[in-house]
Amino acid sequence: MRRGVIAHSLLILSFTLTGCDGLFSGSQQSTSAGEQSIVWSKSAARQLRDAIGQRAAHGLDHMRFPVEGTPDSAEGQEALTQSALRYAAALAQGAVDPNKLFSIYSVPRPHPDLRAGLARALAKGDIGKWFDSLAPQDDSYRKLSAAYLALRAAEGSTPAIPPSGEPLKPGASDKRMPAIKHQLRASDYLVQADGSERYDAATVRAVQRMQADYGIDPDGVIGNDTLAILNLTDADKARAIAVAMERMRWLDRDPPATRIDVNLASARLTYWRDGKSVDTRKVVVGKPETETPQLGSPIYRLVANPTWTVPRSIQSKEIERKGAGYLRRNNMVWKDGWIVQQPGPQNSLGLVKFDMKNDHQIYLHDTPAKQLFGEVQRQRSHGCVRVEDALGFAEMLARDEGVADQWQRARATGKESFVPLPHEIPVRLLYQTVLFDEEGEPVIRADPYGWNDRVATALGYPESQSHLLRPSNSDIGP
Repeated sequence: MRRGVIAHSLLILSFTLTGCDGLFSGSQQSTSAGEQSIVWSKSAARQLRDAIGQRAAHGLDHMRFPVEGTPDSAEGQEALTQSALRYAAALAQGAVDPNKLFSIYSVPRPHPDLRAGLARALAKGDIGKWFDSLAPQDDSYRKLSAAYLALRAAEGSTPAIPPSGEPLKPGASDKRMPAIKHQLRASDYLVQADGSERYDAATVRAVQRMQADYGIDPDGVIGNDTLAILNLTDADKARAIAVAMERMRWLDRDPPATRIDVNLASARLTYWRDGKSVDTRKVVVGKPETETPQLGSPIYRLVANPTWTVPRSIQSKEIERKGAGYLRRNNMVWKDGWIVQQPGPQNSLGLVKFDMKNDHQIYLHDTPAKQLFGEVQRQRSHGCVRVEDALGFAEMLARDEGVADQWQRARATGKESFVPLPHEIPVRLLYQTVLFDEEGEPVIRADPYGWNDRVATALGYPESQSHLLRPSNSDIGP
């Protein structure tokens, strides 16, 4: 999104549609014995053009999907096939490859056999229905699609909250206040948003918290910089929703029924058990300069009373020069050239660590810095994920996995102890800035890492200027 949403410096990437290179590489198998062949008719070619003509329903109307060829020759038949597979890949796996946008992206993705699916659809004479089946089929995606089409139709009818010559000061009345309050509520800074035009005390406090998060003097005065953070036009909203749909297309359509999803943008965790959401809680994730990556990585064991071996980067930048007194106060010792914090309630990992399998030293854990869960923008760690009431969450997982007794015994030792889980629990570290309110309607939230800009530019949207989240409250923990 543009200036109304937080972002990093925009990374401008040049690329072509990924469908030809890798997104459906598994689908470009040569036709083997028993497989249906791909044969285009003039009617099927028209259906292809009609399907691509409706790409706005998927937020893809800023991208071109040219239909090459006609059914009259072998070359034309192959050109139509390649055009169809490009668009099919965009719907089934995403129009752009997240691995080309982000240095780390390992969340499981769908890999359907698109060539075989196209052959079957052509044989049945209805490729439009097949295209419709490739995008996510859940209610959330459908609501995003409907919202995008409505915003696209109304673009320009909802103007930006206009700046004025004079800053808006506490206690004043202004016709812009209902719109300002609405966006503060959508961003979780304000508990309730009424229709009053008065700049009341509760709204002042909400504005001050937001200003502090973005490095603006928290004086509660709404000048142009503060207003720019709140300002969302119809075009801004449509852009954010198009990105949200693209991110959903990246995801496996049939994720594990038991899993943990962490939304890095909203800093919230959801625990799914047997296909049902059974728990949700706040988390603290990486700061904009030490972002938590988008990973798919399972929890394979619980660690009671963990030690913390301080990473070299934190050791050299934040601890090494503090002296022996600092190490004693924080229960730290040197061990084989590393600084190690011993178990205890003040350990930076708290009293439990959820060990995960990945090459990036990213995991979930407890923390002694409980106050950070009270922040609105909880992007404040060095990259790992701190879990609210982590002990309670560990007990829940241990009970569900049948190792509650082992977990209690491990905790009682007071020493670092490991409790393997009989079944690994998949964890997906995702990034989604469009959430859904109590009525199930999409709500645009902040883009704390500025990652939406990369995706939006790749989808054909213009570059944007935006504000960077600058949280000041953090600690040495991972």
